[in-house]
Amino acid sequence: MASPFHLLLFFSFLSSLGNTFPVLGFHSNSVFFPVIKDAATLQYVARISHGTPSRPNNLVVDLGGPFLWMDCDAGHVSLSNRLISSCSVNCSKAKFHDHGSKSTGGCLFNTNCNVFLYNGITGLTAKGELVEDIIAVDSVGRLEVGQIQTVDTFLFSCAPTFLLQGLASGSKGTLGLGKASISLPSQLSSSIGHPQKIFLCLSSSDGVVLTGNGHPLFGTKITRSLVYAPLITKQHDYFINVQSIKINGKRLAVDKSMLLGDEEGKLGTKLSTIVPYTTMKSSIYAIFSKAYGKAAESMNMTRVAAVAPFELCFSSKGVENTILGPLVPEIDLVLQSEMVKWRIQGRNSMVKVSNQVMCLGFLDGGLEQSSSIVIGGLQLEDNLLEFDVGSSMLGFSSSLLLKETTCSTIIQDSKLKQCI
Repeated sequence: MASPFHLLLFFSFLSSLGNTFPVLGFHSNSVFFPVIKDAATLQYVARISHGTPSRPNNLVVDLGGPFLWMDCDAGHVSLSNRLISSCSVNCSKAKFHDHGSKSTGGCLFNTNCNVFLYNGITGLTAKGELVEDIIAVDSVGRLEVGQIQTVDTFLFSCAPTFLLQGLASGSKGTLGLGKASISLPSQLSSSIGHPQKIFLCLSSSDGVVLTGNGHPLFGTKITRSLVYAPLITKQHDYFINVQSIKINGKRLAVDKSMLLGDEEGKLGTKLSTIVPYTTMKSSIYAIFSKAYGKAAESMNMTRVAAVAPFELCFSSKGVENTILGPLVPEIDLVLQSEMVKWRIQGRNSMVKVSNQVMCLGFLDGGLEQSSSIVIGGLQLEDNLLEFDVGSSMLGFSSSLLLKETTCSTIIQDSKLKQCI
């Protein structure tokens, strides 16, 4: 947990840069977006500056979102905002990943480009206008803040105000990081020359989204220790193939086809920043929860009454606290081989609901969940994730607590270096 002193320095530094609230970076090939977790909604909120005059906007991070959309009518009129024609190349690029392209119209002379917008939290949909504007980024040296740079032709969509329902208070839209031609990382890669990579490091306080080269911020010791697995992109979401699940080293009796989503139209394991806790399709969750309960019992953990939305809850009394959180059954997501596994331990599996009770942060996603598993925010926190879109690989660290650091600590240490 970040100390008040560190957080004060962090935000004081950001505020001192003025109303532009520039994106911060540590290398000319990196762009850095600070991220804060909203306590009320458990959403991850980034800030990006755009327009003339430049103004910061809070945006909910949507890992699988195809592009950035925001409410453009929220009291800010940008002099550099330009509507995109429906017959332009940019409109075609936007509609390539537009599931609602049939309903948003084709190329008509003297008409604007309309795209299909989706709020992944509420399921609300809307039609929005594609626009082009300036965004502010800061390309900097390794240990010092450089000059604020601008990307003059950044594409995003203007959304109707009602689409903001369900977003964290003060948020004006969503920041899409999916594999799409006009997602934020794709546009920065083509305009600034970044590698096709996204680094994600979330925490219960402050974290970061970074595009480009991650070494200067996270250090070569951590980035070179990442374990890699094939990254599968379906539409614009990111998936991995979980071959099996283990609890305390014991493999669950889950059919491999259930995990991989071999049935027609079914999907495997998706990574999401808008789902707070991992969800599993009911058929998988039934096996998983039963096995976890048995493993917990074998460790003398005491089951207590469920606390919504959680099903498996336990007394905290007598459970040892370690550097990795409460000492509870370990969960392994086994990927392409037994040697490649994503290990989830107490800090990333348990939710403290009171001083006496903790609950397992894995939920039943229902029978109709399209993905076999959706890995949610709690399980992503304090894990460094590298989405190498160019080579279709996911690098992951498992818990950074094993390396005696956290995402928050990495960000704060970097800020403090700049402030000194």
